[in-house]
Amino acid sequence: MDPVALIREHPEASYSYDDGADVLYLSFGPPRPALGVDIGGGAVVMVGEEDGQIVGITLIGMRRQVERELAEAEAEAGVTR
Repeated sequence: MDPVALIREHPEASYSYDDGADVLYLSFGPPRPALGVDIGGGAVVMVGEEDGQIVGITLIGMRRQVERELAEAEAEAGVTR
């Protein structure tokens, strides 16, 4: 799954972020019935019930994950705060 390709294919893609829950929601197209498939790592892919197409992605713990990866990259680069 290439997230960039999904967004390019769906110019009507949108997102929202719930700061309190630390969850990023990505939607591709208008809302429609979908089933969530947990693919691990805090990611849930929403699959359209009628056609099996990916209609959204939910990323749980997004801020924590980005902060952790930035800290690791800084440590590897020798950056100190």
